[in-house]
Amino acid sequence: MMGVQAPLIALLVALLILVFLRQLWTRRHYPPGPLSLPVIGGMWRIGIRISEDLAIKLAKQYGNIYCVWQGHQPVIIVSGFQAVKEVLINHGKAFSERPSSQFGKTVLKERGLVDSKGHTWKQQRRFAVVTLRKLGLGKKGMEHQIQEEAQQLVETFARAKGQPLDPSLPITNAVSNVICAVTFGHRFSLEDEKFQKLVEAADVGFKFAFTIFHVWYEMFPWIMKRLPGPHKKAFSAFESVLSFAREETEKHKEQQSFHEPQDFIDFYLLEMWKRRNEPNSTYDEENLVHSIHDFFIAGTETTATSLRWALLLLTNHPDIQDKVYKEIEAVFGSSCSICYQEIKKLPYTNAVIHEMQRSKYNLLVGLLRQCTKDVKVNGYLIPKGAYIVPDLHSVLLDPERWETPEKFNPNHFLDKDGHFVAREEFLPFGAGTRVCPGEHLARIEVFIFLTSLLRAFRLQLPEGVSKLRQDAIVGVTLSPHPYKICAVPRRGSS
Repeated sequence: MMGVQAPLIALLVALLILVFLRQLWTRRHYPPGPLSLPVIGGMWRIGIRISEDLAIKLAKQYGNIYCVWQGHQPVIIVSGFQAVKEVLINHGKAFSERPSSQFGKTVLKERGLVDSKGHTWKQQRRFAVVTLRKLGLGKKGMEHQIQEEAQQLVETFARAKGQPLDPSLPITNAVSNVICAVTFGHRFSLEDEKFQKLVEAADVGFKFAFTIFHVWYEMFPWIMKRLPGPHKKAFSAFESVLSFAREETEKHKEQQSFHEPQDFIDFYLLEMWKRRNEPNSTYDEENLVHSIHDFFIAGTETTATSLRWALLLLTNHPDIQDKVYKEIEAVFGSSCSICYQEIKKLPYTNAVIHEMQRSKYNLLVGLLRQCTKDVKVNGYLIPKGAYIVPDLHSVLLDPERWETPEKFNPNHFLDKDGHFVAREEFLPFGAGTRVCPGEHLARIEVFIFLTSLLRAFRLQLPEGVSKLRQDAIVGVTLSPHPYKICAVPRRGSS
């Protein structure tokens, strides 16, 4: 018996070696990366815990374009400004697709704005961009709504009377209410139980992405579907947001308000009615509720996280905070409110906001793309169907483009005369065809919320605290650790 087994084992080993060598040969023009093992590919290199700088460390080892195999699926990570620019801008059309992920098929159904593709994505994105403009994005109407939420936030801070407070929930509620006003046409009371559950569900769902459980679900969906874990909670959270969107849609249909549209749902229902006889129309209720879901989850979490980092950094850097306040007061004095267009009069404030978004970029990496055809980039073959990860975090920390990449330094956006300087390396909202459609709304929110708070309060460390932590909690977002600050009312503020 042993005489038969030995040749069989030798044959099996020889076959495995041949398969391995064939694999190396067929992939010889692909970007380098960790050794691809059977079943798990190169995912062993990521480990159990994903660190904030993992992608940057891998780029130092393998180069600015490298490949990590997810089983038999090539995942190409693109790092640093020049490589990301080459992929997202110079070859933008070839990398404009979204991959069909297991998670997307289960929860997002490849609908809406973020996870859709092809004709569906083009129609849904174009409609979203046009409708935001119709609703007043860039005009005083929408700014007035944001200013109202900013005033509510100032009043919430004021109730703490200078004592330590955690700004996280008030900020998230304020940003969420801006999205609610845009999509539903009304805001919610902060005490509204349903609203609080909605905000909590959005937070849980968003933070699931890029966790190790998410990676495992993508690799072994047939197993993970049968096992308990955070993925089950995330699925439930996503469904809660979708159910809320369906309820609001039904209310709008009952009210028949879409003939005189006032919000995103109204405009969408009107578009559905107009195109009801078009065979290629993708305007339907499922795309509507998934678009609302995308607005709410992406629009709330990223902007709220940016503001939380902003308050933390300004509290840790009182000298920078004071310079911002002095600039605002010198230009506007006791003027009731500041419009976003007036940011041009505040070069230092503008530089500080940009630097906060650069130094504390709030996503682990950019959102996944998929290659639509074979493309040569920097001498490497990126095959059709490969997943593409544009590492925007590495762009904003690229040592070849930023003078002091690891330091919070507003001078990155100022010239020698103190004038604001826009920089092409500043890509927190992405670039190319898939650039964030809510970029302008997010910019307005951060500016109005931040200036409103700084005019009313001086942010200080609580007694006994020497500095707030500046390392991040790693998920799909890079969030600050929970912290408290003292919002001390300035003289003359309400």
